[in-house]
Amino acid sequence: MATTMQPATGETVKQKLVNYRAAGGVAVIEMCDPPANTYTYEMNRQLDDAILRARMENDVYVILLTGAGDKFFSAGANIKMLSSVDPTFKYYFCLHANETLLRLEHTPKLVVAAINGHCVGGGLEIAMAADIRIARKDAGKIGLPEVNLGVLPGTGGTQRLSRLVGKSKAIELMVTGNTFSFEEGRELGMVNDIYERDGFMENVMEYARQFCPPNKAAKAVGRIKRAVQTGWEIPMESALAVERENQQLLFQSEDAKEGLAAYVEKRPATFKAR
Repeated sequence: MATTMQPATGETVKQKLVNYRAAGGVAVIEMCDPPANTYTYEMNRQLDDAILRARMENDVYVILLTGAGDKFFSAGANIKMLSSVDPTFKYYFCLHANETLLRLEHTPKLVVAAINGHCVGGGLEIAMAADIRIARKDAGKIGLPEVNLGVLPGTGGTQRLSRLVGKSKAIELMVTGNTFSFEEGRELGMVNDIYERDGFMENVMEYARQFCPPNKAAKAVGRIKRAVQTGWEIPMESALAVERENQQLLFQSEDAKEGLAAYVEKRPATFKAR
């Protein structure tokens, strides 16, 4: 059954800025402040709550992140908000946003960004914290134009983009501040795939469900993600130790026993995320 986010106890939320629904093993987190879905501190708090909820729900195996409407995935931080607050607030705003995206990145469930419209600035920074990015054909532009505001991509953009496209290309893209097509983004490795406009969300949902049981061993999917995310920034010897630890945990799972048995018996495996 579809569900929606509720405000935290003792907190008054004037507007619901993030929608949450879960069905068929997929939790859909939708940034909802159309048309541009720019995020404020309030939206970031709700986004953080939604990510934590998806992480803790046992019947959620994949997180699908998108924006409301069909014009923007997200245009990033709300510029009017940033221009009206003092530098100290700006600093802590960026700090909290970074913590939220790290939570998304390290959640042991696959995260798919369904980029249904323009994905620029902080919106792209959010999308880059997902594991896989699927864009809607001819739906908008992608890029990090913060330099045109006299600032840098400050919620992980400088770090995640350089890890996706390489140091030199990332610097070029950020210092020019240009935006470009999803096709160019795919060529650079920023976008994994581009789907047709018609039926976009339905097709992305179908893509996401392939990673849920009984189709896939969801625990193995999550452990693969954790091994990559944790091992990426540490020495090879330590990364291999992380890999072994995750593998040992999987060897103890019911799904591993089922997968191995199904292979020997030459039949399709039926996974249960156990």
